[in-house]
Amino acid sequence: MKFSKIRLAYRMVIDNTSGIVWQQYVFEDTFREYLMQQQAYNSKENPQFTFRNLLYHNDKAEKLHFLTGIAAEPYISQLKGNIYNVPDALGNNYLPFINYKLDIINTDIRDSTKHKIGITFYSPVVRLIDLIDRHYLVSVNTETVSAWETLSFPFQENLAICYFEKADY
Repeated sequence: MKFSKIRLAYRMVIDNTSGIVWQQYVFEDTFREYLMQQQAYNSKENPQFTFRNLLYHNDKAEKLHFLTGIAAEPYISQLKGNIYNVPDALGNNYLPFINYKLDIINTDIRDSTKHKIGITFYSPVVRLIDLIDRHYLVSVNTETVSAWETLSFPFQENLAICYFEKADY
């Protein structure tokens, strides 16, 4: 029996209403970083206050996603490769991640409460064994063997398959 390989992605949205302390730190530090970095892309004569307006007037402001994301790096490393918002069905293990991408949803240099970012975490490639009762049954062992240690992650908002490699049948 052959099984497909997948990669899961989990998107975490952080704004001023985020109640978890870790998210609050990411919120505050990415806003401060944005305030500093946007100066290089904004015009002194005709300043753009929101990120979306700044992007409209200066295509190079696209780099602000990456530059602002640098402030989140120390916090991301604290997670030690686990997305704690996505526990397995037993609550003993968490969805692992190997990389992430931060994007600015929007922000306003005049009002920190308008700051909103998204962080998308990407799992390693895992073997998709089956979909059972609204759960992804996966194994981190992607080699062809007859038995696997499995993890079961429930379907949930902001969790999706972002890579699919069909098994050769």
